[in-house]
Amino acid sequence: MNAATLISEAVSLPIEERALVVESLLASLNQPESSIDSQWVTIAQKRLIALQTSQLTPLDGEQVFTKIWQRFNK
Repeated sequence: MNAATLISEAVSLPIEERALVVESLLASLNQPESSIDSQWVTIAQKRLIALQTSQLTPLDGEQVFTKIWQRFNK
């Protein structure tokens, strides 16, 4: 089966199945690295605990980008 035939058949699938195909193809291009993923999980867990215990104050996206632009405009 060539790519054009495969794409033609994939496009005819229901949307949920097309989404699964897309996710699978993208995942095959960008293989996760378990060591990096586990480090991100650790960081995310620490940040969640800090938020839940009020040790960390969340910022909305606009505040974050304002601070970034302020740093670049110095």
